[in-house]
Amino acid sequence: MADPVARLEDRLIEVEIKLAFTEDLVDRLNEVIVRQQSQIDALIRELLQLRDQLPGPDGPGVRNLRDEKPPHY
Repeated sequence: MADPVARLEDRLIEVEIKLAFTEDLVDRLNEVIVRQQSQIDALIRELLQLRDQLPGPDGPGVRNLRDEKPPHY
């Protein structure tokens, strides 16, 4: 039978190792989240710019297809 103190020490070492890996994983995931948020922010800015470039309902370049004659006329 193994020494209880040695078993407890081994278990504590295993927990410390798992904690170190978990901390590293959390740090890497946080970096991914920060990068993705930057990408989302950039995409939102681009979407707003594109939306600003669209003509309004009465602006130039907007035509109602109902007002046009079909090509066979």
